[in-house]
Amino acid sequence: MALYSEKVMDHFTHPRNVGVIEDASGVGEVGNAKCGDIMKIYLKIENDIIEDVKFETFGCGSAIASSSMATEMIKGKSVYDAMALTNKAVAEALDGLPAHKMHCSVLAEEAIHNALKDYFDRNNIPYDKSQFPDCEHCEHCE
Repeated sequence: MALYSEKVMDHFTHPRNVGVIEDASGVGEVGNAKCGDIMKIYLKIENDIIEDVKFETFGCGSAIASSSMATEMIKGKSVYDAMALTNKAVAEALDGLPAHKMHCSVLAEEAIHNALKDYFDRNNIPYDKSQFPDCEHCEHCE
């Protein structure tokens, strides 16, 4: 059995939504000190709908594939639907990730959540602070 699914390989070799949104409504950046992966997500939001999303990822193939798939999953969705995106859903959409690469899907989820938090903060939109845990104390960051 191959280590990576065809979907992982496709999103790694042909990533979707790569780039920067200069006038982004929200930007989120996360990194993993253990493996060196860094993800940055840019959101363009109109009327609480994610009209455009771009990413920059410095990392392994799983990190790039997770970023690509996650952006595809939230594009055109409401900010509240995007908040519900989980790393498990990203990994499942990629037809799985090896156990030692699951942290890549976690980073994608966290980068999106950080970009949404940035959007809420910039626009003084109230939110439940418990939905945005302090990443410095996350299990994968320690």
